[in-house]
Amino acid sequence: MARLHIEKLVAGGLGLARTPSGTALVRGGLPGEVVEAELRERKNHLEGHVRKILEPHPARYLKPLPPSADLPLEYPAQLPIKQGFVQESLERIAKLSFAVFPIQPSPTYGAEEGLYCRTAAQYALHPLGGLAYRQPKSSDLVRIPHDPLIAEPLQPAFALLSGWPLSSLEEVVLRGSIYEGSVQVGIIGGQAQFFKKTAQALLQEGIAGVIWGEPSRRGRFRGRIQHLGGASGLLEDFGGVLSTVNVQSFAQVNPRAAGLLFREASQIVAPGRKAVELYAGSGVLSLHLAPLFEEIVAIEINRSAVARGEADRDRLGVQNLVFKQDDARVLTKHLPADLVMVDPPRAGLSPEVLKSLAEGQPAHILYIACDPATWARDVGRLGQAGYQLRFVRPYDFYPFTHHVEVLSLLSRQN
Repeated sequence: MARLHIEKLVAGGLGLARTPSGTALVRGGLPGEVVEAELRERKNHLEGHVRKILEPHPARYLKPLPPSADLPLEYPAQLPIKQGFVQESLERIAKLSFAVFPIQPSPTYGAEEGLYCRTAAQYALHPLGGLAYRQPKSSDLVRIPHDPLIAEPLQPAFALLSGWPLSSLEEVVLRGSIYEGSVQVGIIGGQAQFFKKTAQALLQEGIAGVIWGEPSRRGRFRGRIQHLGGASGLLEDFGGVLSTVNVQSFAQVNPRAAGLLFREASQIVAPGRKAVELYAGSGVLSLHLAPLFEEIVAIEINRSAVARGEADRDRLGVQNLVFKQDDARVLTKHLPADLVMVDPPRAGLSPEVLKSLAEGQPAHILYIACDPATWARDVGRLGQAGYQLRFVRPYDFYPFTHHVEVLSLLSRQN
């Protein structure tokens, strides 16, 4: 066991400390804390977990939080740390000195800042009953009687399922809508035919819809899916755009924070003739920017996301937005364009997409990122291709975690 002084947090929410044997990266410590940690050797550093906090951070959050909450600080103290992640990534990885705008905090959903903001969550079934989180990078389960991170419409469903007999299941998934005040439940495991009566009972208890999913090594809802009853989708308000969400789809889980980002994106972008959105999902960003362009093409590989986006487009009467079910690497087919919008997965832009951007030379690139490190890497590469940063603002979609979103705009240098 080593006694460590945590200097700062780095990517991944790990605490950095110095030891006579080298740099240590530990999970569970906060900046300025003195801790005891169990360390093991890695190739170029030491790594481990905090076992005991000897001198806590003065703003450490002391109320219970789920294991996924790896930034247990009072909410105002979280924001400068997240701002620092973005600024440091830009300077260290992209090698750029640029004034980042102040972070946009998560809107407050209840009496306490940073809580009750997530409209989606997934839980394992604990062998002793109730719902549980998996420990990060582990199969260990932590049973939780209450989850203060999920939004109010999900709270009754969490309480209901915590005491529900759900044998032979692996997970339950919740997706709620603050706009509608309703929630869907996804049940994963077993056979769909055995849960039809359970689904009907859940509907009678006020659950809006129930979906069954087959367990799959490829991921949640990557196998067979069956709608067992109730609503197949919910409407959520993302900054004034009503978009369809459901339990098996990806959509931003902090809708008010996402709405603020989408609105600011529409304010920093110059109007033009054509825009293209990659990794578009159901096209909420394109729906926000549609009034600024004569034509928008939204490219998304997931068939169900495209179907939801087309339905939303038609319901809202947007006539200049076209969806294409395809891989982002087909960008070249849809150039030239005045603006290309990208919101890639955590790994960032693929080499093929970066090459298409460099060769296709859209006037502007709107880059929304969920990982400051890969975003900074891509910004550096786009800089080599002739693009210059014009705007950067961090957004907090996930309070009490190290995660931070980035809204940025790049333009070609004249």
